[in-house]
Amino acid sequence: MPPAKKRMRSYDPTKIRTAVLTQFGTVREAVAGLTPEQLAAPTRLGDWTVRELAAHLTMVLGSVARHLDAPEPDKLEVPLQDWPFRTSSAAAQVDDDVHGIVDAGTDLDALFAHAVDRLAETLPGAADTRLVPSRFGGMTLADFMVTRTVELVVHTDDLNDALPGLDVPYDRQALAACTRLLADALATKAPGGSVEVRVPPFAVVQCVEGPRHTRGTPPNVVETDPLTWIRLATGRTTWAAALDAAQVSASGERADLAGLLPIMS
Repeated sequence: MPPAKKRMRSYDPTKIRTAVLTQFGTVREAVAGLTPEQLAAPTRLGDWTVRELAAHLTMVLGSVARHLDAPEPDKLEVPLQDWPFRTSSAAAQVDDDVHGIVDAGTDLDALFAHAVDRLAETLPGAADTRLVPSRFGGMTLADFMVTRTVELVVHTDDLNDALPGLDVPYDRQALAACTRLLADALATKAPGGSVEVRVPPFAVVQCVEGPRHTRGTPPNVVETDPLTWIRLATGRTTWAAALDAAQVSASGERADLAGLLPIMS
């Protein structure tokens, strides 16, 4: 008998929209209070300073309105679970776009305000099922909004890393959606049931080919917290470093995810 087809995780579109707006508003408030010296501080993102990082965050939200202004694609081309594997192909273009914005000298406050205003004009009347032309092909608006939680949470963490003590908070719903999408991406990358990956309180997935457990404690278990998982999945930290820092626990001979990470890079 063939295995049952895995059911895709669903997200509440209304909660996701609220989470995106809340996280963006939190970041906007934090960036507004930064000094010129803080904006010039380096980040872990290549040659980007905090100013480039902040400019990119305005692009993350601004892309929603831009896509809604564009003609609707003819077909769905990018299911949500495939999006994490497509992002690296756009890295060079994103970098060019960010530097272009910063080099133009546009005020960051104006960029944040424009992104919020345009979204207020375009998003409320847009159906969640509407297709939008993402960088990688047609996606539903609902799925694209979930990807915004990943971008916002990951780059909020980059901002906090660049400016110790800033401690920009994470919206719980945004953090949950980001964690779940990246956990599901791992299960898509390495399908199977021999390893259980736990990221409490938001996600549990099974992955990696091998014997599947049916009851009791799985023989191979990985457990970590949401931010550590997100850093592992996006290459902000390594498997070895997380183990050494006791930020992840792994039991069982198959519970080594080093060869599967990062998911996004």
